[in-house]
Amino acid sequence: MNKKENRLETLKMIISSQELCNQEEVLNALAQEGYKLTQATLSRDLKQLKVAKAASMNGKYVYVLPNETMYRRTNKADSISQMLATPGFLSLNFSGNMGVIKTRPGYASSIAYNIDNSDIPQILGTIAGDDTIFIVKKDGTPEEEVIEALREIIPNM
Repeated sequence: MNKKENRLETLKMIISSQELCNQEEVLNALAQEGYKLTQATLSRDLKQLKVAKAASMNGKYVYVLPNETMYRRTNKADSISQMLATPGFLSLNFSGNMGVIKTRPGYASSIAYNIDNSDIPQILGTIAGDDTIFIVKKDGTPEEEVIEALREIIPNM
């Protein structure tokens, strides 16, 4: 991953694990993780990630990632760098010609995008939410073939 991709992944983890109300708070959280950037760069990053503001349970407006109608906060005590060390992929289960991939919050869309753009002949298509991807495999395709194809595009699967 290049520096910007690492920064964006860190930003996603910060937003999903903390209630931040303004860009100054986000910049401070990024600085604690070793990223010193300008407010303009942060604004571009937030726009690229399609980050929005939503009311939290205590009435404050906080930054949230897209695809989260009721945004979720992780209650883990892990640091951002520890969370980034683990892959977005969590599990894959099949039932007939359907499969469900579970990911960490915020990862499903990008993983589904990579699957769809890899032209895997065994997979007909995907539908992604925030932390779940629904896949449909071609009839008669063994699950092992799909798993092998996915290992080529999903890190640490």
